[in-house]
Amino acid sequence: MRYTITAALLYANGPAHIGHLAGCYIPADIYARYLRAKNHDVLFVSGSDEHGVPITIRAEKEGLTPQEVVDKYHTIIKKSFEEFGISFDIYSRTSKKIHYDTASDFFTTLNNRKKLVVQKSEQYYDTIRNKFLQDRYITGECPKCGNPNAYGDQCEKCGATLSPSELINPRSALSNATPIMKETSHWYLPLQDAEKWLKEWILETHQSDWKTNVYGQCKSWLEQGLQPRAVTRDLEWGVPVPLPNTDGKVLYVWFDAPIGYISATKDYFEQKNEPIDNYKKYWQDENTKLVHFIGKDNIVFHCIIFPTMLKAHGDFILPTNVPANEFLNLEGNKISTSRNWAVWLHEYLVDFPEKQDVLRYVLTANAPEQKDNDFTWKDFQTKNNNELVATLGNFINRAFVLSEKYTENKVPQLFDLEQVDVDLLKNLKEIPTKIENSIENYRFKEALNFYMELARIGNKYMQDNAPWQLAKDLEKNKNRIDTILHLSLQLVANLAILGEPFLPFTSQKINQLLNIEPQKWEKAGTITILSPEHSLQKATLLFAKIEDIEIQKQIDKLENSKKQNELENYTPENIKKEINFDDFSKIDIRIGTIKTAEKVAKTKKLLKLSIDIGTEIRTVVSGIAEHFLPENIIGQQVCLIVNLAPRAMQGIESQGMILMAEDADGKLKFVAPTEIVKNGVTVK
Repeated sequence: MRYTITAALLYANGPAHIGHLAGCYIPADIYARYLRAKNHDVLFVSGSDEHGVPITIRAEKEGLTPQEVVDKYHTIIKKSFEEFGISFDIYSRTSKKIHYDTASDFFTTLNNRKKLVVQKSEQYYDTIRNKFLQDRYITGECPKCGNPNAYGDQCEKCGATLSPSELINPRSALSNATPIMKETSHWYLPLQDAEKWLKEWILETHQSDWKTNVYGQCKSWLEQGLQPRAVTRDLEWGVPVPLPNTDGKVLYVWFDAPIGYISATKDYFEQKNEPIDNYKKYWQDENTKLVHFIGKDNIVFHCIIFPTMLKAHGDFILPTNVPANEFLNLEGNKISTSRNWAVWLHEYLVDFPEKQDVLRYVLTANAPEQKDNDFTWKDFQTKNNNELVATLGNFINRAFVLSEKYTENKVPQLFDLEQVDVDLLKNLKEIPTKIENSIENYRFKEALNFYMELARIGNKYMQDNAPWQLAKDLEKNKNRIDTILHLSLQLVANLAILGEPFLPFTSQKINQLLNIEPQKWEKAGTITILSPEHSLQKATLLFAKIEDIEIQKQIDKLENSKKQNELENYTPENIKKEINFDDFSKIDIRIGTIKTAEKVAKTKKLLKLSIDIGTEIRTVVSGIAEHFLPENIIGQQVCLIVNLAPRAMQGIESQGMILMAEDADGKLKFVAPTEIVKNGVTVK
């Protein structure tokens, strides 16, 4: 069987992070590696999505051109995927000429076949910059929460999905001017014309074999009724519309990006110096299964819109399956590139060298296959230490250490089997079938669990049979020890085969220890992989414990990133009503030193302070108890308004007000002199 496997094109406006990995790249890689091990013809393609507004926004933020931005991030992404072991046959990019040509030809074919329509609409336009504004270039007040800096497509404060017309007091993000509505013309894909066959193809044909979340989202869209969707935009960055008199118009990124899978396939054959038309086997042959791996935000594009494009073109096969995952959160919060709340792959590879498989394991074990899931650094540590080290690594290390000790580092002979050995062989035969069934039904978390079950069985077998105990009478028990170690080593060889889709670096190390070449899947479940007297390498640990200090370092990095982002995006309160100098001169602000501090009984927020202002000691009640411990602020100099009328608080007369400043994260700070000054000095 021939397979074309695609993993979503990644926006080249930032590096790859763990949400991307869990969403589609690790599942796609597991599937591709498994199919190759089964000797299928597999082409695994992906690439960088290098057009669209996020690219131009990043370019402006970094002071670069869009091309410089995509060159920068494509390089980072491609290198990190390679180091992480994602086994793409090609990782291409949509800024290449072969993609421009492919996307242009696709558009032209649809247009010539009357599959597109031209419609006029009104769109926000910046009269100062003389350009139409896309959603992200329009800001204004969110109608849901009042955030003054919401975008035309989303409010990042409350998370609401918006349209530009909903914003209150919209303004251009380019010039800060108030935009006007201006007429423009665009080409549209009339999705409503495809409703009938889409309902038959999805709702009837794929009801049983597509994942529930995928089928449900498609069903909802189809039941609401489809509308025409623009395939062009008024932008300067993108694939130009290949028609006369269309300057300033490009193909909409959602239209050109999935065509990137096709152009990547062409790129693959071009780089191999083979006929580019070979791509047709993988995109136009009915004997090929096309499988798209994506996140849930791309379901509609890959299940409804792209198939409509392919069918309208007329020459392409449709996807067999679209196994989309839900979202992965990070430490309880949504992963966000713009807020820098992420675990970046290229940074992980630096911080945890040679631990690619640890992250692959954790993200597969926590895969958001049916619902959103959460990644935490503590769970990462636990899974490494308690599962990879204590279960998988422990069993394999035991098998090699004991073989080195009792069989001269060679595979021993197999002698008479006991019932416990027969039970082991039964499990060894059954589990590969279970893993196969899970992978072929896109249940990778379940497949990994079956794999680890085999390692747990191996551990129990070793513990129950205890060859180290039998070795106390080595002469009497030599045959039994040989049998136990022979079966244990065959089980290790099986773990190398079955683990390759999940833990490729670990499987490679196991094969090196076994002194054998990688085996095909058909050998799994057998005990004929290793021959008696075959020489083994000396034992080495496959996994190492991760200490608390390493995990705390990552948690601190996230917190620092969060604080930095809050500072960068902090929106100050509106300036209060204007006052004149005479009003200001009435305020008497003095420097004072806190002499004593204690909590006010039956309150959470109040501290009772005594403050030396040079001429006297003032009692002040301040609502800062949630920000400071009383004992930590003794000796702190403060700015105190001393001519404020006294006010009773919880039965205590407060004789002034301390000046405080609030950070972007809501933490209070003292407004105080940078050097110690005399108490009672006037602040002017």
